[in-house]
Amino acid sequence: MDHYPPIADHGLIGDLQTAALVATDGTVDWMCLPRFDGPSVFGALLDRDRGGHCRIRPAESYRSTQMYFPDTAILITRFMTENGTGEIVDFMPPITARTPSDNHTLVRMLRCVRGQISFELDLVPRFDYGRRAHTTHILEDGAVFDGGEFGLTVHAVREPDDARLAHIQAMGGGHLRGSITLTSGQIRGLVLESGAATAPRPIRVAEIEEMFAETVRFWHTWLAQSTYRGRWREMVHRSAITLKLMTYAPTGGIVAAPTTGLPEQLGGTRNWDYRFTWIRDASFSVYSLLALGFTEEAADFAGWLRDRYRSHGGPLKIMYRVDGSWDLNEEILPHWEGYRGSSPVRIGNDASGQLQLDIYGEMLDSIYQADKRGLRIGHQGWHDVVELLDWLAGNWDRPEEGIWETRGGRADFTYGRLMSWVAFDRAVRLATEHSLPGPVEQWQRHRDRIYDQLWERGWNPHRRAFVQQYDSDVLDSSLLRMAQVGFVAPRDPQWLSTLDGIADELVTDSLVYRYDPLASPDGLRGTEGTFSLCTFSYVNALARAGKLAQARLVFEKMLTYANHVGLYAEEIDLTGEQLGNFPQAFTHLSLIDAAIALDHAMDSGQPADAGLLAGAGSPLRD
Repeated sequence: MDHYPPIADHGLIGDLQTAALVATDGTVDWMCLPRFDGPSVFGALLDRDRGGHCRIRPAESYRSTQMYFPDTAILITRFMTENGTGEIVDFMPPITARTPSDNHTLVRMLRCVRGQISFELDLVPRFDYGRRAHTTHILEDGAVFDGGEFGLTVHAVREPDDARLAHIQAMGGGHLRGSITLTSGQIRGLVLESGAATAPRPIRVAEIEEMFAETVRFWHTWLAQSTYRGRWREMVHRSAITLKLMTYAPTGGIVAAPTTGLPEQLGGTRNWDYRFTWIRDASFSVYSLLALGFTEEAADFAGWLRDRYRSHGGPLKIMYRVDGSWDLNEEILPHWEGYRGSSPVRIGNDASGQLQLDIYGEMLDSIYQADKRGLRIGHQGWHDVVELLDWLAGNWDRPEEGIWETRGGRADFTYGRLMSWVAFDRAVRLATEHSLPGPVEQWQRHRDRIYDQLWERGWNPHRRAFVQQYDSDVLDSSLLRMAQVGFVAPRDPQWLSTLDGIADELVTDSLVYRYDPLASPDGLRGTEGTFSLCTFSYVNALARAGKLAQARLVFEKMLTYANHVGLYAEEIDLTGEQLGNFPQAFTHLSLIDAAIALDHAMDSGQPADAGLLAGAGSPLRD
């Protein structure tokens, strides 16, 4: 399985409706069309032979590096050979329209910067996860891959006088191979287009250079909105750009990751589809991006949340497709071997039908934080919130699957009760501060009942810690948010004792596990690595507890686990290798929040106010 690149050996590009992963060897080995949760056209990351790819690399031995063009989502892969140095500049021009589009463009600009370099092209589309056959047509100015309702057009980047510069030929199996030799200063390339309105056409160098310049302007203009001036600007801004890349512009929903099936354990079965929008992720996105000054994005996410609770008369789904639908039936792709043999490969996610009570608190907290920054909830929105709370009032004291989406049965999870407390608390605050109508006294009674219950059953006097489930002795890093949401004082002795217990049992050299699956079976086979977002949540908790030196050390160590362009997958294993879907939105959200909390604590000598920063990277799922 050595022919699979490490998960971390990738950069991410996208156009705000879909995205692609580009490996350090110049291979696009993951891209779905026409949106994040659509079927793949390149899927070699999950099956090298049947998944499909677009590979461009030097014809001779090389050494490669990868970087982003500063403050953008334009990825540059550099190749050094004995005869010269060349680059592939990959980007997707952003689609800023609020309407879904089938037309997407991936630009692969080839450039020789020193000496001479020969590039080889291997273009192998495999539509609908490799399940749909296609025909290939080579034309004078490019090629067309026709798969019926699926298709891809290739436009050649060329000048009128260099017809013999590139050599293209069709191969068996419906793919193309080609080569091109460039000398210092020459630029050529290709443009891949879905939903093309025209046949392949020659694209002159000046045209893709203008596409490049427009894409640079877009990202520089967008990032200029950031108000972050702290110590870790480069990592915070890279995380912000990454989150923007995973946002579906037509609705404002953010996918948990642009991939499916990347394993939490090599060769294991914990391989889930993350190409959907979780209520939890969208909620945290609101206050994380507000904290950075991205008001428009925060308002879009808030709007996506509003549309979800407005469409329900009962409980919310925990996740939705990016368009707001919830047909997420899980199926297996038996013809794909999975990343490094990690099968099954799943599309869809059956956890969508689970009961997870924490999402109500996360939603209400995001509404409350948005309100504090001027994004007031309207009349209809408040009416819908009251209806949701009516449902929660009758259901908060039920067993549930919990934040980790366990598949071993429901339980009384402490975190779910904690966030139900948050839901009622924030509703009381909103109603009181704005004189909004609602059964405030009833909400207060539920809030106080949950508070008492958490101390009576969630606190384990023998462990001297809050525990994962009522009447258990298992620790859980989801509870790192207890002080952050204001349930307990950040320096309360019982909270500090909980922090110490988590440090002793779940932390290894700054990296944090979710929980111990051997002590608390979750109904799933195999093991997993440490969860990156839990580590950033631990930083936040340490900073609030006044343990600044320790918080900074953990944070700085965690930054060393980022990949070469500052991206994080969901987990990190014992060898430091990144595992799980990549990149993971929640990890980058929690990085932003941890950086802001730590900056505030270091600048003031005091932990950040819970209301200012509520929402830093809580743990995720499966």
